[in-house]
Amino acid sequence: MKEIKAFIKPNRIQRVIEALSDNGFKSMTLSQAEGTGAFKAKGARPSLDFHVTDSPVVKLELVCQNEEAQAAIETIIANAKTDGPGDGIIYIANIEDAFQIKTGESLKRFNS
Repeated sequence: MKEIKAFIKPNRIQRVIEALSDNGFKSMTLSQAEGTGAFKAKGARPSLDFHVTDSPVVKLELVCQNEEAQAAIETIIANAKTDGPGDGIIYIANIEDAFQIKTGESLKRFNS
Protein backbone atom coordinates (compact mmCIF):
# COMPACT_ATOMS: atom_id res chain seq x y z
CA MET A 1 0.00 0.00 0.00
CA LYS A 2 1.03 3.62 -0.54
CA GLU A 3 0.42 6.73 1.51
CA ILE A 4 0.07 9.86 -0.57
CA LYS A 5 0.50 13.27 1.04
CA ALA A 6 -0.17 16.23 -1.21
CA PHE A 7 0.24 19.88 -0.25
CA ILE A 8 -2.13 21.87 -2.45
CA LYS A 9 -3.20 25.49 -2.87
CA PRO A 10 -6.52 26.07 -1.05
CA ASN A 11 -8.22 27.39 -4.19
CA ARG A 12 -7.57 24.06 -5.99
CA ILE A 13 -8.50 21.58 -3.25
CA GLN A 14 -12.22 21.25 -4.08
CA ARG A 15 -11.38 20.41 -7.67
CA VAL A 16 -8.82 17.80 -6.54
CA ILE A 17 -11.24 16.18 -4.05
CA GLU A 18 -14.00 15.92 -6.64
CA ALA A 19 -11.66 14.42 -9.26
CA LEU A 20 -10.25 11.88 -6.80
CA SER A 21 -13.75 10.93 -5.69
CA ASP A 22 -14.90 10.57 -9.31
CA ASN A 23 -11.96 8.20 -9.85
CA GLY A 24 -12.84 5.95 -6.92
CA PHE A 25 -10.77 7.51 -4.14
CA LYS A 26 -13.46 8.12 -1.54
CA SER A 27 -11.47 8.19 1.73
CA MET A 28 -9.03 11.00 2.37
CA THR A 29 -8.02 13.35 5.15
CA LEU A 30 -7.70 17.12 4.75
CA SER A 31 -5.83 19.50 7.05
CA GLN A 32 -5.16 23.22 6.87
CA ALA A 33 -1.44 23.89 6.94
CA GLU A 34 1.18 26.57 6.40
CA GLY A 35 4.01 26.02 3.94
CA THR A 36 7.51 27.40 4.22
CA GLY A 37 8.83 26.18 0.87
CA ALA A 38 10.84 28.12 -1.69
CA PHE A 39 7.73 29.78 -3.17
CA LYS A 40 6.17 32.54 -1.08
CA ALA A 41 2.60 33.35 -1.98
CA LYS A 42 1.66 36.95 -2.61
CA GLY A 43 0.59 38.29 0.75
CA ALA A 44 2.57 35.68 2.74
CA ARG A 45 3.19 36.98 6.23
CA PRO A 46 5.02 35.98 9.38
CA SER A 47 2.97 33.34 11.15
CA LEU A 48 1.88 34.23 14.66
CA ASP A 49 2.20 30.58 15.65
CA PHE A 50 5.56 29.69 14.14
CA HIS A 51 7.42 32.97 13.48
CA VAL A 52 8.21 32.01 9.88
CA THR A 53 6.87 33.27 6.59
CA ASP A 54 3.95 31.13 5.53
CA SER A 55 1.77 30.39 2.57
CA PRO A 56 -1.57 28.68 3.25
CA VAL A 57 -1.88 25.13 1.90
CA VAL A 58 -4.19 22.17 2.36
CA LYS A 59 -2.61 18.82 3.20
CA LEU A 60 -4.47 15.93 1.57
CA GLU A 61 -3.65 12.43 2.77
CA LEU A 62 -4.86 9.14 1.36
CA VAL A 63 -3.81 5.51 1.45
CA CYS A 64 -4.36 3.23 -1.54
CA GLN A 65 -3.22 -0.05 -3.00
CA ASN A 66 0.11 0.03 -4.86
CA GLU A 67 -1.55 -0.38 -8.24
CA GLU A 68 -3.84 2.63 -7.60
CA ALA A 69 -1.11 5.09 -6.58
CA GLN A 70 -0.13 6.31 -10.04
CA ALA A 71 -3.74 7.11 -10.94
CA ALA A 72 -4.14 9.10 -7.70
CA ILE A 73 -0.92 11.03 -8.34
CA GLU A 74 -1.90 11.85 -11.92
CA THR A 75 -5.36 12.98 -10.79
CA ILE A 76 -3.90 15.27 -8.13
CA ILE A 77 -1.38 16.81 -10.53
CA ALA A 78 -3.95 17.34 -13.29
CA ASN A 79 -6.34 19.14 -10.93
CA ALA A 80 -3.95 21.00 -8.62
CA LYS A 81 -1.64 22.41 -11.28
CA THR A 82 -1.94 26.10 -12.23
CA ASP A 83 0.00 28.35 -14.56
CA GLY A 84 1.72 30.01 -11.61
CA PRO A 85 4.51 28.98 -9.23
CA GLY A 86 4.05 27.22 -5.90
CA ASP A 87 1.46 24.60 -6.83
CA GLY A 88 2.63 22.29 -4.05
CA ILE A 89 4.28 18.91 -3.69
CA ILE A 90 3.31 15.24 -3.39
CA TYR A 91 5.08 12.73 -1.14
CA ILE A 92 4.69 8.95 -1.45
CA ALA A 93 5.48 6.46 1.32
CA ASN A 94 5.12 2.72 1.67
CA ILE A 95 2.56 1.47 4.18
CA GLU A 96 3.14 -1.98 5.60
CA ASP A 97 -0.47 -2.52 6.64
CA ALA A 98 -3.60 -0.78 7.92
CA PHE A 99 -6.38 -2.05 10.17
CA GLN A 100 -10.05 -1.20 10.61
CA ILE A 101 -10.52 -0.17 14.24
CA LYS A 102 -14.07 -1.54 14.40
CA THR A 103 -13.27 -5.04 13.09
CA GLY A 104 -9.51 -5.32 13.54
CA GLU A 105 -9.31 -6.53 9.93
CA SER A 106 -6.28 -5.79 7.79
CA LEU A 107 -6.89 -3.61 4.74
CA LYS A 108 -3.87 -5.01 2.95
CA ARG A 109 -4.74 -7.03 -0.13
CA PHE A 110 -2.38 -9.79 -1.14
CA ASN A 111 -1.85 -10.42 -4.83
CA SER A 112 -1.40 -14.13 -5.47
